[in-house]
Amino acid sequence: GMTILVERRQLPLFSCVLAVRAGAAHEPEEEKGVAHYLEHCLFQGTETRSSEELSAAVEKKGGTLNGFTAEELTAFWMKLPSQHLDLGLELLGDMLFHPAFHPERLEKEKKVVLEEVKMVHDNPKSHVLGKIKSLLYEKPFGVEVLGTVKTVRRLSQVSLRNFLGKYNRPILSVVGKVDPEEVVELAERYLPFPKREEPDIRVRERKGERVERREELKQAHVALGFHTPTLRDRRRYALQSFLAVLADGASSRLFQEIRDKRGLAYEVSAHLNVGRNYGYVALYAGTEAGKVEEVRDLMLSEIKGMCELERKELEEAKEQLIGQHRLMMENSYRVALALVYEELAGSAEEFYRYEERISEVKLEEVRELGRLKDYSLYLLLPEAGG
Repeated sequence: GMTILVERRQLPLFSCVLAVRAGAAHEPEEEKGVAHYLEHCLFQGTETRSSEELSAAVEKKGGTLNGFTAEELTAFWMKLPSQHLDLGLELLGDMLFHPAFHPERLEKEKKVVLEEVKMVHDNPKSHVLGKIKSLLYEKPFGVEVLGTVKTVRRLSQVSLRNFLGKYNRPILSVVGKVDPEEVVELAERYLPFPKREEPDIRVRERKGERVERREELKQAHVALGFHTPTLRDRRRYALQSFLAVLADGASSRLFQEIRDKRGLAYEVSAHLNVGRNYGYVALYAGTEAGKVEEVRDLMLSEIKGMCELERKELEEAKEQLIGQHRLMMENSYRVALALVYEELAGSAEEFYRYEERISEVKLEEVRELGRLKDYSLYLLLPEAGG
């Protein structure tokens, strides 16, 4: 049931991403945050290694070990010198198949996760970018990956073991100076995942607007979100071209209009979140409370203005995207991760067709994305008179 992807390189190191098709989107509503909490807890020691020994095993070899939780997958990744491939895969197997789940370590890590939830809440930009999702999707999918203080507090060891039982159809992606046959042999030895069906995901779109106020704020924070093509939709390449023109960098239309010409914001940015079953963009800006409507209207105006995109600007965007992709290729971890997402979408081989796909994008495909029908808006404002 495991898919193994290998790209060989000459530098004597490797990056490895092990992803399982179980993430925040597979959680029951009453246990939102369990996927992320489990990812944390799997680093808290095994039957034969403490958490410190897990970290030291990689770090003493000069490597890095980490993980992350997304909507449709949970991933564990590492980077090590090539001669330690056996150690790396054995370590991942130990973490996933022999977790200790010591009660005191689980409670300690729950406190860590709760502090992470609070940290995101207290960061205005992170907060609005998380909350815009709740206006774009119904629960439970619309709840943030971290969960809430309420849902995380009631998670138990039973919750963790139940969700660990959902780990299925893993994708192992290795990029570096390795022997593909050895990768397969070690994966079969250390990562004996049973065959399981991928749990269902319910993604129901919605739209909405919400205003939240806080006393301590000096600035208003605007997040405008809208649905987009998914990873399985070829129009995602047109979407990338669209966003390159609209909001990628200091030369982009939004940056020029909102910051350079009007001085309404220090930061103006676009945040794309796409998966196999969903896709959305959130535009963000921090501005004066009295300028919120102007910033929102400028965002909508610039989106609409993309309907009149000129061919020259599209060709420049294509060159920009292809250049960024080539620069990204030197990072073995980013390539390993990109291969995972392409495999999740259908085929890892799509990664190597990127330049061809971008080159094929038609002007009308990009213009069509400017004909925005619906959007959601989340505003975090200072208290009136604050």
